[in-house]
Amino acid sequence: MAEHVYKKIEIVGSSRDSIEDAINRAVATCGESLEHLDWFEVIETRGSIENGAVAHYQVTLKVGFRLGKPAS
Repeated sequence: MAEHVYKKIEIVGSSRDSIEDAINRAVATCGESLEHLDWFEVIETRGSIENGAVAHYQVTLKVGFRLGKPAS
């Protein structure tokens, strides 16, 4: 197994539809500007309530990605 060095960043995704959609949006958007994304962990989940119902989901993630070029 190759040895790697990772960087970990924190991002926040949001959605009116679901927690899962908030996670997917956050990871997809992060992937547009970063390469070698390998994993994520949900560290916080919250939302807003309007008129007695869930109106919005917000999820904070830590995302890990490999630094350097992949081995050939």
